[in-house]
Parts: sequence; C-alpha cells; structure tokens
Amino acid sequence: MLSRRVARLFAPRPEPKALRIDVHQHPGALQQDLDETYRRMSRNGDLLHGLPALDIDFPGLVFRYRQADGEHYVYAEDTARRCLAGYTVFNRLIEINRRADRHLRAPHSKYAPYYQRRGIASAVYRWWLDAGHCLISGARQSAGAHALWRALGRRYPLVHVEVRDKCLHHLGADVDECVREALATRMVLAGEGWDGARLATILEGAPRG
Repeated sequence: MLSRRVARLFAPRPEPKALRIDVHQHPGALQQDLDETYRRMSRNGDLLHGLPALDIDFPGLVFRYRQADGEHYVYAEDTARRCLAGYTVFNRLIEINRRADRHLRAPHSKYAPYYQRRGIASAVYRWWLDAGHCLISGARQSAGAHALWRALGRRYPLVHVEVRDKCLHHLGADVDECVREALATRMVLAGEGWDGARLATILEGAPRG
C-alpha cells in the first residue's frame, strides 16, 4: 500500500492545458450540417436562398451574408465544387450588458477539413474588424481559434477582460497564465477606428487615450 502511495506521489503529472479547449464536432456531423445548409441555400423560397454576396476577396470562394436577431452569418461558398466550405456566426453573448452588446460579437466558425488552415476564417474576421466592429472570445476556444486570435492581435488591438456581473473589466494586453486560463477571462479584438478612449466606454477600468 505504501509503495503505491509513493509511486503516485512521484508519478509524472499531466502538463497543464494551455487553452480552454472547445468540444470538437465530429467530421461526419460537421459535413452533414454543411451539406444541409447548402441544400437550403440552393432551394428556391428558402430563407437562405439568394443571400447577398460580401466584398471579401478570397480565390475560389463567394461569401454570402445574412443577419437575424442581432447575430451575423457569413457563408463561404465554393461555386466551382458546388458546396459550402463552411460558415462563421458572430453571436451575441448573454454574459455581457447592453452597452457592450451593441459593439461586441463572439465569432464561431465551422469549416470542412478540406478548407481548414487556408486563412478563410481569418479573412472573414478581418472583414468584420475592418468594418469597425469588435470581437470577444467565448468561454472555450480550439487551438486553431486561439492561434488565429493571436495572429490577428498583431494587426488589431487585443486586450484581455474579465466578465463579471455582466460588465467587462479591463485586464490589459498581457496577463499571466493563471489569469488567462480563468473561465471569466476573455479576449477582445478592437476593430478599425477603436482607440483607448472608445474602448473605455465599454470596458471598466480601460485606460483612455
């Protein structure tokens, strides 16, 4: 019994998670979702039929857009292969107050494996940010999504915030690992035209200027 306790004491401990990893959707279920969505987009009279195209320059893809209940949907259509590469939804978050809700959306993307790691989601996010909108991360992120946010943070202002009592409390651009991994900690990417003074209007404790 003692030897077992000693063995457990000195057993290698698992490496701490660097990210709050999201639950991954099974590829089969993802493809089924994309196929059904594309059938709707191709069906006359359907809500998703005839959606307007966005001015996003990406070879081989056409981006369709719709808005519903304050949430924004961008669908990436591969017209040559006649399929849906994937889509991004800019969701509202119930955890934040109305003041922040007017400016922040949390993006969630679903792209078929064949189209992943090609920069499609990055192009959609840049379109959103360049239009003067801001993004806030959700409670969970995949490793790929986290890497994308870090890459965008080299081009757009990125700060960490704590979500508490529906308010966003500014934590700064750099935080330690313990703070970063806390469930209440999120990232905010500021879009075109947002400076410190404007961010301070939605982030508690944000520096002005």
